[in-house]
Amino acid sequence: MNRKVPDIKYTQLFINNEFVDSVSYKKFPTINPADGTIIAQISEGDKADVDKAVAAANQAFSRGSEWRNMDASARGKLMNKFAELIARDLEYIATLETLDNGKAYSNAIFDIECSIDTIRYYAGWCDKIFGDTIPADGNLVSLTRKEPVGVVGQIIPWNYPFLMLAWKWGPALATGCTIVLKPAEQTPLTALYAAALAKEAGFPPGVVNVITGYGPTAGAAIAEHSGIQKVAFTGSTEVGRLIMAASSKSNLKRVSLELGGKSPLVIFDDVDGDEMILIINVFMYERKLIIKEAAEIAYNAIFANHGQNCCAGSRTFVHAKIYDQFVTYAKQLALKTIVGDPFDSETQQGPQIDQEMFDKVLGLIKSGKEEGAMLETGGERQGSVGYFIKPTVFSNVTDNMRIAKEEIFGPVQSILKFETMDEVIERANNTNYGLAAGVLSKNIDKALVFAQAIQAGSVWINCYDAITPQTPFGGFKQSGIGRELGAEGLKEYLETKTISIKIPTRN
Repeated sequence: MNRKVPDIKYTQLFINNEFVDSVSYKKFPTINPADGTIIAQISEGDKADVDKAVAAANQAFSRGSEWRNMDASARGKLMNKFAELIARDLEYIATLETLDNGKAYSNAIFDIECSIDTIRYYAGWCDKIFGDTIPADGNLVSLTRKEPVGVVGQIIPWNYPFLMLAWKWGPALATGCTIVLKPAEQTPLTALYAAALAKEAGFPPGVVNVITGYGPTAGAAIAEHSGIQKVAFTGSTEVGRLIMAASSKSNLKRVSLELGGKSPLVIFDDVDGDEMILIINVFMYERKLIIKEAAEIAYNAIFANHGQNCCAGSRTFVHAKIYDQFVTYAKQLALKTIVGDPFDSETQQGPQIDQEMFDKVLGLIKSGKEEGAMLETGGERQGSVGYFIKPTVFSNVTDNMRIAKEEIFGPVQSILKFETMDEVIERANNTNYGLAAGVLSKNIDKALVFAQAIQAGSVWINCYDAITPQTPFGGFKQSGIGRELGAEGLKEYLETKTISIKIPTRN
């Protein structure tokens, strides 16, 4: 198989275990961001198609259905079978992902492997979800049952198409819910293939449904639908607000949101080693290696996935004592980045997702220049075909600049200078977002003080982006509501029912 031109097997909607045309028969193109060409024409779903999918999902969830009566352990076996099929077709799925999204093929492989881990993790939970017995007052025996919330609508983004599907399907299927999923219109291909694998694994009709289409039509229909009991959304804060409003206006469905971020990564000067030791020349090289390691962590924190990462470390705070040397290393790392064909094994950075995001990133880079930040490297388009942007590093960034306040979602590192712990905590928290944060320090006490004070859902000490299926992920403030992954992720898909039984009194 030619990786660049895979056989596109599925382009229709997936409803009730069948691939079908949309009611309107309309189609939309999905574009290869590496060269701007059309990959395939995809069925464009809207409200009428969402209605059909919700009806199928409600039927699959109804009392007496195969899915509702299935043993919890059997659900786990189905999920493990689904994971096995993903592993079987890993290279093909990664090829679709790279073609449709533009991420480096090696990164796509990693994403699919993480998706398999997530599905397997939640498969293990299926028969371990249970309630409690409660010593209630009076002649009562009280207990709780954990029951699936019902039909769930799921709307996922384009930056991690298959991985975000796994994050959503894992807990929903483990708890016994049924699903109507809308992938991003930019990246529909892997979600449709996942639907085919779910059918092959043996999931009953209606348990999984995939509606491709646009946010204002298909996405809005999911958010507003009274036959859906919960919506899970990953994307922008702006759209998150619209989904909450739609829930309020319809049936007050439960909402979980994983939204934007402007996450800080704080690097203290103690990564530079002991100043007393540094007077000995032999330790000077070691000193530089230590700073370089911090620069590498910061580089990966922002440039991973082309900067298209909601929890990217997009504000790099560096202590004044090591600031200049850190900037030198940061610039060198950015200059070494290989940007180009995402199917080339040497490529580290492919294109941005589409023209809209390409223009947005370049616009924010322009604002950084105009507002007085020092452009160390990058700052412009690479090549003339596709949506490629050179890795960009700004120094002398201040908190009032747009590049320090707005989510760029591109390969742009903004390096800010700080002096004290209190100062950097206040500045790091001075944002509407609170998705993630990182701190690099040899002093664990200092790192824990920062971790406790920072307003963020995930805090990484001496590492960054350490996300696993077992660890809850989600945001403070306008970065979201609820959590994904881990045992916490299951709670978003469960209702708690209390049952109380009167105990007869004896004479």
